Amino acid sequence: MAVQDGKERVAKLIAQKGWCSRREAERLIGAGQVLVNGQVMMNLGERVPVDADIKLKDRGQRHLADLVTVILNKPIGIVSTQPEGEQIPAWKQLTIENCDTPDAEGVHEVLKQPWTCAVCGRLDQNSRGLLLMSQDGKLARLVTGGQTLSKRYEVTTDRDPTRAEVAALGNLRRLDADMILPMQVKRIAASKLTFVLREGKKHQIRRACESIGLRVEDLLRVQVGPWELGDLAEGRWRMVPRADVIEQVKRGAGEPPSAG
Repeated sequence: MAVQDGKERVAKLIAQKGWCSRREAERLIGAGQVLVNGQVMMNLGERVPVDADIKLKDRGQRHLADLVTVILNKPIGIVSTQPEGEQIPAWKQLTIENCDTPDAEGVHEVLKQPWTCAVCGRLDQNSRGLLLMSQDGKLARLVTGGQTLSKRYEVTTDRDPTRAEVAALGNLRRLDADMILPMQVKRIAASKLTFVLREGKKHQIRRACESIGLRVEDLLRVQVGPWELGDLAEGRWRMVPRADVIEQVKRGAGEPPSAG
């Protein structure tokens, strides 16, 4: 919605800068950590000029700098959603023993409260591979609700698809009642395909394959946006530099990338 009088709520302006989510910005305002034109802002509902000078106090800056993001190579059987019964949640993999970057900045914050690292783009219990987890709500929304960051998968099927079947997967626009965006599908080996998605309906790849008579035998996510699984072993995790997260959030908000 367009700004009608050149003013906007401070939390929204902070979110548009890519510093954090609007909810996190509201928490910072409530904690007295936001300055607008040199004055402490405490009123969540107050609207200010869009070109107002907005700054964070030192404690607020430290809070945002401490928001951590990790990449986990999720094994089959681990759940990325709310666990039920005996299910094991993904955050329980975030131990020092499983860490590939034990000396990286932010590892202590992860180990202190691993359950605060929310999944950014779930991965089914029977699927494996790259799981992005973060305390940054802005990143979580960008991955789960936006179409800026693509996701790449390597999929093994029960038989080798024909060229026509591969083309049919790329041409799919509807799965049952769901309309879907085009998928980039390529055959890379016998019975092995790559899928690149910009959205993720529930069980989208499995359902798409079933629609043309293929059964998925293995589904491995290897990339989310600029982040690749690489040689990260199954069950292991590593830190994502905070600067990389901020850069992607800015791109998702339509801001130009940082120079350099």
